Amino acid sequence: MVVQGLHDIMALGNKSMPESVFPVDGTPPPEQGRQGKKRGPKGKPKGRMVIPEARATIAALLGTIPLRRDQLIEYLHIIQDEYGHLSAAHLAGLADLMKLPMAEVWEVASFYDHFDLVSEGMEAPPARTIRICTSLSCMMQGGEALLQKMQSMRSEGKIDADVRFVPAPCLGACDVAPAAADGHHLVGYANTDNLMRVITTSTPHDIPDYIGFTAYRAAAGYALIEALNAATDDAHAEMVSGLMSTLSDAALRGLGGAGFPTGRKWSIVAGYDGPRLMAVNGDEGEPGTFKDRYYLSSDPHRMLEGVLLASHMVGITKCYLYIRDEYPEIIALLTKELALLEASGLLGSLEIELRRGAGAYICGEESAMIESIEGKRGLPRHRPPYVAERGLFDRPTLVNNVETLFWVRDILERGADWYNDQGREGHPGFRTYSVSGRVAQPGLVTTGAGATVAELIEACGGMADGHEFKGYLPGGASGGILPAHLADVPLDFGGKLAELGCFVGSHAIVVLSDKDNMWKAATNLLQFFAHESCGQCTPCRSGTEKAVSLMTSDAPDTALLGELADIMADASICGLGQAASNPLISAMTHFPGDIPDAASET
Repeated sequence: MVVQGLHDIMALGNKSMPESVFPVDGTPPPEQGRQGKKRGPKGKPKGRMVIPEARATIAALLGTIPLRRDQLIEYLHIIQDEYGHLSAAHLAGLADLMKLPMAEVWEVASFYDHFDLVSEGMEAPPARTIRICTSLSCMMQGGEALLQKMQSMRSEGKIDADVRFVPAPCLGACDVAPAAADGHHLVGYANTDNLMRVITTSTPHDIPDYIGFTAYRAAAGYALIEALNAATDDAHAEMVSGLMSTLSDAALRGLGGAGFPTGRKWSIVAGYDGPRLMAVNGDEGEPGTFKDRYYLSSDPHRMLEGVLLASHMVGITKCYLYIRDEYPEIIALLTKELALLEASGLLGSLEIELRRGAGAYICGEESAMIESIEGKRGLPRHRPPYVAERGLFDRPTLVNNVETLFWVRDILERGADWYNDQGREGHPGFRTYSVSGRVAQPGLVTTGAGATVAELIEACGGMADGHEFKGYLPGGASGGILPAHLADVPLDFGGKLAELGCFVGSHAIVVLSDKDNMWKAATNLLQFFAHESCGQCTPCRSGTEKAVSLMTSDAPDTALLGELADIMADASICGLGQAASNPLISAMTHFPGDIPDAASET
């Protein structure tokens, strides 16, 4: 079954909450402190006083369902969507309803970029927010200049003061750079003209054309699931054994960036005592990456069938789909298709719950995503234990990327050899490369693993007019930067790419030209990491900020930057801090001529 998720909660609208569950008359809850102890002067509760009217408003907004701690971020989304911000009074009301400390609710809300917190005495933000992407691909296409222009026009009174323009670290739309978002409406190829048109209209997000449930079933979709559902216990066990063997023989790897063999991961999780849970990582936030958006918005049931196959083969009882808040159209279509899937009876006892992120790149890291699903700040966990053993709610958890699951059905139907034969020599399998930057036709290229950037540029119509190939990012923001003369390096896990100190990650390829300064490009990437650091560990939190400071000086101290990069790589808790300095090191290694020199500038 599909359990009640975000859209179901919102659909409850303004139904009032029963007083037997959550009083809405302002009556204080029972004493929660230590027995015999007063909670403050004259017996009053410590901390922020709850305004009865605000509490009642939030209770009515959330509806009649029992409040769950792990749904905290969902409730914050509902309030943000309704009011355009999170006031201190509303957060205090929510905290009181959920019987949580106000500090706990506030710290969760303040962690995520898409929540606007308003303390007492502060003005609420403008009713309308337009985010303009300033990450590398969009910066190269004028995103930063566009943001400055729109902000200037607003300050000059040419744009209504009830509209604000803010930078966005990434919108997952690098193929239509520069990208902007008016609330939940994506604006591709953004410029002053189309943004001015957007301001004067109210356009909801667009639902793309996609292969829906009926069409997918007509093309033999879910045939394996039907066979597994119909099998007797013994036959089911035999089928699962054969399917697991096929998946293990296939060269399918984690395509969110880690590259861990999929069959091995499924076997490991299946080996732990149940109940076992699953999380699908649809929170691609790596600048340059937009492949999962395509898969989810064109053929979502192929990913969902991968989830159902995992439920049989690994013994998954509940799955959480964690989707970027920047992808509202996908959340809408998944909500519709999940309802049809549930009605079909194919889910069996499996529960699937939709969750949306809230603008935190770090939640692409699996343990940070799990913390977010649990309704907490997205702080990466220390390892061990690994999430396969103790993940969601301390249960064994299978985590897979959207594209990884996309290939599971085909592999199990066509065989491991079919999949392994698709790549170049020594690089088995399919890969989908997100290609953006200075190419004539940015977009997705699905081909055999081990493709080179030269081949991908050709597939994208060559370089853009007036641009000469200078270098490229082989694996998104953290994968490093390579010069044009290394255009023949196979873009795959390990191999020559790893020898060069780079990695393919999520297969995000950003092409740069002679019109681009590589030091400025690397600085943009470090600024992104500084903004997106969760702040948990000092090497990453302070290291990224210090790196930006040094890189933007008149004459950067490259020796000191090198030392700083080593410390960040060695001492950071997770991959963000460990890999954040890769573009810096690459720029110093391959493009020393692009590093500013104070003497030459004067």
